[in-house]
Amino acid sequence: MSNNDKFQSDGWGSKARIGLITPHMDIVPEREFQTLAPSDISIHVARVPLGWRGGPESALIGLDAVRAFADPPYVDDAVEMLAAAPLDSIAYGFTSSSYLLGPDGDIKLSKRLEGGSQGLPIVIPCQSVLFALQTLGINKLTMINPPWFPEELTDMGANYFRTSGVDVVCAESARGLATDQLSVTPEKVFEWVRSNVPDSAECVFLGGGGLRAISVIAALEEDLSKPVITANQIAFWHAIRPGRCKGIN
Repeated sequence: MSNNDKFQSDGWGSKARIGLITPHMDIVPEREFQTLAPSDISIHVARVPLGWRGGPESALIGLDAVRAFADPPYVDDAVEMLAAAPLDSIAYGFTSSSYLLGPDGDIKLSKRLEGGSQGLPIVIPCQSVLFALQTLGINKLTMINPPWFPEELTDMGANYFRTSGVDVVCAESARGLATDQLSVTPEKVFEWVRSNVPDSAECVFLGGGGLRAISVIAALEEDLSKPVITANQIAFWHAIRPGRCKGIN
């Protein structure tokens, strides 16, 4: 028996080690990344303060909090600390600021963060969505955001993709679902999405890293007969694609 057969896995991340930036109170991005990752890919998280806690007293996330999350110094400090570890890439697990910053702002953000990442690539979810749409040859998109996204932020998200040449046929926050994150189950997400996606869409994007969504991807694709992308799924996919991780060809 070889040592490889004798020892149990220690989660070392023999193929890839991925860093993840996430809001301080959000448990969804890291759990979905960990669920998506096979045993030879490890996830390493740094938390960044977000000036919004959610819940009944502040149901919708504020644009000031979204803007502040992407501003120095906290997120820059988090990137620098993660980059001190032997990682392959760092994913930015916060979709909202992309909507607010726009495509040009996202480019500036990724370049700024890469200035402190010691050469590690920074993965921004909305940039990854654009890359995926190009790869799939798809241009008609429906965008569904969490119920705690205000209408103004969802409109900004639609404009983000339209500015990038994507035909956004529908952009909605999932109104009717609870704005309390713990009350939004995959079953409720599935039913809301399948009932609100227009036939004209070629692809569905479920935005917001805090929305539990990876477990409904296959079910929605079967029901809707079209590709479904989620914020955490696409960031994870882009973070591990060949050329970014030494152990993945």
